[in-house]
Amino acid sequence: MTTRKLDFPTILASSVHDMKNSLSMLLQLIERLTEQVNQPDVANDLAHLHYETQRINMGLIQLLALYRHDADSLPLAMEENFADELIEDVLAQNEVYIQQRQLTVTTDIEPDLAAYFDRDLIYTLVNDIVVNAMRYAADKLHIVAKKADKGLTIEIHDDGPGYPENMLQSSIQPLGELDLTAARTGLGLFFAQLIASVHQRDDVSGKILLENNGCFGGSLFRLTLP
Repeated sequence: MTTRKLDFPTILASSVHDMKNSLSMLLQLIERLTEQVNQPDVANDLAHLHYETQRINMGLIQLLALYRHDADSLPLAMEENFADELIEDVLAQNEVYIQQRQLTVTTDIEPDLAAYFDRDLIYTLVNDIVVNAMRYAADKLHIVAKKADKGLTIEIHDDGPGYPENMLQSSIQPLGELDLTAARTGLGLFFAQLIASVHQRDDVSGKILLENNGCFGGSLFRLTLP
């Protein structure tokens, strides 16, 4: 009797996809429960549960995208997308945590700003940055979207303590030299650089930039797509 060899990468990808869908349903349930409770302490617990579930969901999405990239099967659905709709969806996804933390979120988006990019990938990237900004912000976030050369730039500012020096240094390293063992930070940076770089036009690739000179004096994450 021959033993069938399991195709573990394919099984992993399928399992991640199923877990991601289950977590998406869980997020929707938490949002409905939040609307129904009146006790502040319960609402606060639900907001934190929503936040942590969101982080797990994004981690799984990143894992699936990284697997597909490693297998040379990361699909790119390049379509015209509007920046205001993208950012509106990201903020709506995080409304529970924004309200519970009483964060002030402002935006400055150029009217009718559109560009060609993979919406799912860029949504995941921007959402991940916004979630991290919410975690470390004191009480303010500011999101900017403006024209770049034949593309656009999205900036996320917060009034938190800023990025640690080692993270700033890692962010400027080439993709292949990033330390993926540096907890979730290394994987997150790798994912951000990867998603930006696979967006290319006329031999120009997308890029990210991390700084500590945001409009509030805290961290600034900038994504530029060609």
